[in-house]
Amino acid sequence: MTEAIEYDVVVLGAGPVGENVAERVRAAGLSAAVVESELVGGECSYWACMPSKALLRPVIARAEARRVPGLSRYVQGPLDMPAVFAHRDEYTSHWNDDGQVAWLDGIGAVLYRGQGRLDGKKRVTVTDSGGAVQVLTARHAVAVCTGTTAIVPDLPGLADAKPWTSRQATSSPKVPDRLVVVGGGVVGVEMATAYCGFGSAVTLLVRGDGLLPRMEPFVGERITDSLKEAGASVRMGVSVASVERDGGTGPVTAVLDNGERIEADEILFATGRAPHTQDIGLDTVGLKAGSWLTVDDSCLVAGSDWLYAVGDVNHRALLTHQGKYQARIAGAAIGARAQRVPLLETDRWGAHTATADHAAVPQVVFTDPEAASVGLTLKEAEAAGHRVRAVDYAIENVAGASLYAEGYQGHARMIVDLDSEILRGVTFVGPGVGELLHSATVAVAGEVPINRLWHAVPSYPTISEVWLRLLETYRG
Repeated sequence: MTEAIEYDVVVLGAGPVGENVAERVRAAGLSAAVVESELVGGECSYWACMPSKALLRPVIARAEARRVPGLSRYVQGPLDMPAVFAHRDEYTSHWNDDGQVAWLDGIGAVLYRGQGRLDGKKRVTVTDSGGAVQVLTARHAVAVCTGTTAIVPDLPGLADAKPWTSRQATSSPKVPDRLVVVGGGVVGVEMATAYCGFGSAVTLLVRGDGLLPRMEPFVGERITDSLKEAGASVRMGVSVASVERDGGTGPVTAVLDNGERIEADEILFATGRAPHTQDIGLDTVGLKAGSWLTVDDSCLVAGSDWLYAVGDVNHRALLTHQGKYQARIAGAAIGARAQRVPLLETDRWGAHTATADHAAVPQVVFTDPEAASVGLTLKEAEAAGHRVRAVDYAIENVAGASLYAEGYQGHARMIVDLDSEILRGVTFVGPGVGELLHSATVAVAGEVPINRLWHAVPSYPTISEVWLRLLETYRG
C-alpha cells in the first residue's frame, strides 16, 4: 500500500453521474479523483441507454414507415440485423472507453481503475486488477455514484440456466428464435419491442395486471395491444416458479407457478434493480452494505456532512438524465460548501436543490408506440392530497397526427391542479410523442399557469397542437 493521495473530492463510479459530479466540482475549482472498476461511461453508455436505443430505433422507424402511404410497401421485409448490430456497436464505441477517459483527462479529473471502497470518513481504498492498493483521502467530500445492478431472483435452476439480464439483451450479437421476457417495466417492454421487431417469437410474462405500472394505466394498455399486434404473446398475472436448462446451454424452459412450461432459446429477467453498494465499504461509515442511500435535496447522505450519494444509488429517480441533473446539483453544493458559500436551500428551485426529483421527473419509453410522461399521474397527485382534474384528448384528432402516420392512434392526459391552475403532470402515448415531452417538462417544472399556457401557440400542422386541444378541453 502506497502513501495516501489527497484530493478535494473523490468520486466512486465513472458513469454519467460520476462524470458530471467530477465536471461540476472541477468547474468550482476543486481537485477530483474518479474511481471506476469497469468502463468509464458506465451502464448507460455500454449496456443500457445507448445500445438499447440504437437497437430500438430501426424497429420503431420501420413500424412508423409502414404507416406512411407511398412508403409502406417498401419496408415490409426483415431488418438487416448485421447492420443493426453494427450500428449498436458503434454507439457503444465497441465497448472501448478511450474517448470517455480522454474526456475525464480533459476536465482535469484523475482516474483510478479498480475496486473503490470507503475506509472510514473521507477515505477510499482502490484495489487494482493486480491486487495493488492505493489510498485516497478527500478534503471535502466523497460522492458515491455506483448506480445499480440487475436483480436476478433466487429461483430454482435460474443461476445454472445463465439467464439474460439487460446487459446481455443489449449486447447480444445474435437474435434468438424464441425469447421469454420476464417483467413488465421499462426494460421488459423495450426489449420485447426490440426482439419482436428483430423476428424473435417473444413471450412477455408479467406478474401484475398491466405493463409500465408507474405510468397512467392507458399507457400500458396501448403498448400491450401493440406488442400483441406485432406478434408477441403477453401474459399477465403469471409468475415464473423455476427455470430449467441442462448444462446452461441449449433450450431453456420457464416453469410457471401454475405448472405451465414455456420453452425458449433465451430468457431475459427484467425484474428490477438493486443498489450497487454491496462491496463499497458502507459498513466502515456506519451504513448498511447493499442498501439504498437516503439523501437530502443536495444529495448529501442523511446524518453526514461529507458523504454524497448521487444518481440511481439514492433511489430517487432511476434515470440517467435525472442522475446527471442530481450530479449538477450535488457538484454545485459540494463547491459551495467547500468555499463556505451559503446554500440556496430556502429556494425550492435553487441551484442546490434537486426539486425535479419530486415534482418534474421526465421519462420516455421507446416502444411502439412511444410513451412519455413528466410529473405526477392522476393516482399519485390524488395520493399527495392535491385537488386535481385529469384532462384527456385523443391525439389522432390533431391534424399533425394524421399527417404523421395513417391510422395514427395516441392519447394525451394532463393533470391540472384546480387550486393553483398549474400542471402537476402530463402523459403522452403514441408514435413520436417522445419529442413532445420537453414542452411538458418546462410547463410542469416552471409551474406555468394555465392562463399563460393559453398564449403558447402550437405550430400547425404539428402533433404539438394537442396542447391547444387539451387546454380547450379543460376550459370547455
